[in-house]
Amino acid sequence: MNKHTIGLNSNAFFSSLKPGKLRLGPALASAGAFILTLAVVIGSRGRGGSGSIDLAEFEAGKVAGRDVAAQSSVSYVDEQATQQQFAVQERMIPAVFTYLNDISAGMREAYARFADLAREYAGPSEASGGEEAFYRAVAEAFPNISEAALRGLYREPRRAEFLELGGRVLETLLEAGIFTVPAEVPQTYNPEFAELRHNYGPRTEREQIRYDRILTTHRVDGAIARYIADNALPPAFSPLITDMVKPFITENVFFSDEATAERVQELKDTMEPVVKYLERGKRIIRKGFLVTEDNIMELRALNSSRSGVDVRMLAGQVLALILLFALLLFLAGPRNLKRTLKPAETYLVCILSAAYITASVGVKNLAILDTLPAALFLPTPLVVMLASMLISPSLTLVMAMILPLGALLAGSFDAASGMVALSSGFAAVYTLRGAERRLDLVKAGSLVGVVNLIAALAALLLYREAAENYPLILFWAFFNGAASGMLVLGFLPILEKLLNSVTTFRLIELADLNAPILKRLFNAASGTYSHSLMVASLAENACQEIGANALLARVGAYYHDIGKMEQPDYFVENQTVYNKHDDIAPRLSATVIRSHVKLGIEKARNLGLPKEVVDIVAEHHGNSVITYFYHEALKREGQVNIEDFSYPGMPPRSRESAVVMLADVTEAAARTLKKPTASRLEKFIRDLIMAKFEHDQLSASELTFRDLETIKKSFVRVLAGYYHSRIEYPKPPQKEGQAADEAEPPDAAAEGGEA
Repeated sequence: MNKHTIGLNSNAFFSSLKPGKLRLGPALASAGAFILTLAVVIGSRGRGGSGSIDLAEFEAGKVAGRDVAAQSSVSYVDEQATQQQFAVQERMIPAVFTYLNDISAGMREAYARFADLAREYAGPSEASGGEEAFYRAVAEAFPNISEAALRGLYREPRRAEFLELGGRVLETLLEAGIFTVPAEVPQTYNPEFAELRHNYGPRTEREQIRYDRILTTHRVDGAIARYIADNALPPAFSPLITDMVKPFITENVFFSDEATAERVQELKDTMEPVVKYLERGKRIIRKGFLVTEDNIMELRALNSSRSGVDVRMLAGQVLALILLFALLLFLAGPRNLKRTLKPAETYLVCILSAAYITASVGVKNLAILDTLPAALFLPTPLVVMLASMLISPSLTLVMAMILPLGALLAGSFDAASGMVALSSGFAAVYTLRGAERRLDLVKAGSLVGVVNLIAALAALLLYREAAENYPLILFWAFFNGAASGMLVLGFLPILEKLLNSVTTFRLIELADLNAPILKRLFNAASGTYSHSLMVASLAENACQEIGANALLARVGAYYHDIGKMEQPDYFVENQTVYNKHDDIAPRLSATVIRSHVKLGIEKARNLGLPKEVVDIVAEHHGNSVITYFYHEALKREGQVNIEDFSYPGMPPRSRESAVVMLADVTEAAARTLKKPTASRLEKFIRDLIMAKFEHDQLSASELTFRDLETIKKSFVRVLAGYYHSRIEYPKPPQKEGQAADEAEPPDAAAEGGEA
């Protein structure tokens, strides 16, 4: 659990393990796609040749009833021996531990603050206050240090020497590294040695270290004692130094599962498999002798070299496809994507997956495939690009791996086709990143074509293909990628409308300020229009800083207040001198203010805006209280129902929606500040953000405290630049009885300018 995440529910993890509510349409689509794929694969497997050995006739450990000899020479990989060899070598790989400089720096800083405080309150000046003042001051700042240690330090005449020595001891321990070693690590990897990695910017140092010499929090006392002894210091120093330094010690070296897995993968990639050779004429099975596991493996290798249908192999393919589809459904679920796919998106995934694998089965029977890999006739980049643009790049990375693997399991792809399809799929995902124009799709297709060309060339070289086949194969490899990019241009606008997806191109179109609805907003409520533009600028900059979808936030900010067009004069940014709320009851004022959210949702849906944009419109006030009118009603009525003065929405459920909420309240409230300097803005915005946090408006947004700090700084930077550029003109002569500085009530402004 991320300790920085806001509002994480203690039961969130267990709730996520519960099966989601079954949706009939997507469930039927998934089942139909799977059944269709299985039917095509099984049908294609039923059209095989003859000559395969029935492996059901033989069983390891039983006596063979007849002889079987190899009709041809065959080489095969002994998977069992390969796995055994890998397991032995994997056991010798040292676990990788990473040294975290940030934690070490924090410990140094904490001890330095302690030493400075100790010197300050134990200095020669009588103003330091004596032992009690020293103890109270230091204990309050560092409660983990024992009273005995603090009083002992104060009474020690060599206090300064002790503080300096403590710093040297701490530095020595930090340089050695304080390890945290999971119990299972030495049992899984090399039991004697570990690998310690220090990162110094772009440079990484690696060190092999024995487990019996690594330092943990339990060995700190002994390490300090050894330091005292090694430096010829009095042994009496050890207890006080230990009590003084130990509270600052924490682990700064941690086991890196990712780096260790990379070491294992390196071994797997470089280790040569165990290859065995079966010579023609060799008697594999002898009548009257026991059949061994090696004999069964040799029979399977012989079968794989012959045409025909192996029922067991077919059953294995079916099971593998079941697992593959199950994995795809799991990774397309909310636990991986952090959201539930729309029914239309589920249909698209099912259609693309089933169509790809079934098409691969049909393509493999083309006569031209004697010289061309099957993958060159399947638009893998087209499938991946459509899914990436319309659903999620996270999901399509999985599809780019699963779909070629499915074709491989279906028997449609050989190794060369699998390599080309995988390269093509992954390239399609990454070349689309940052695409903001539809022409970028053509460029992405061309880049994918280049990757296809390189992958095809690698396959040609690996399989020693005849030189005369190179030009045709390389041409089709490039054409496959380039044509896919152009086809996306044709399919994408249609599917965008059908799925109502938030693609980059759709958002760019919605961000056009010449859109009719935004022109209407400008004409009907020019103040709200200006407010929306400023909110958009704030939200976009903040989202860029925290890594959220800045374009979605900008579009959501443009449309978040379209519900104000019906009654613009009731909102402060559209008022000049006269305030209509002066003539009506606070309860009615709150009703008018609240209604703009509902009206905005209705308008957004009527416009056909994507759900993500509609959510921003619905959530930009959450369920917060309209404070100004609530307090006004309390003054008049004495007791009121707070729900009558709360917005009808729910707290933001996405980072973009939460940022728009914060930008909205910040922009409105900042207009009430007199002489808004950067320092005043920073404190003011911090208070506004924390108010939203304390009123539980950010609990579902997945924003972290680090994000909130980044958002605050972004808001301050934008607003400080905006106000700094404005010229302060002389004030006109005041009429008699008029206040010198009239401004909107801060509480009203804090509601986003609705007053």
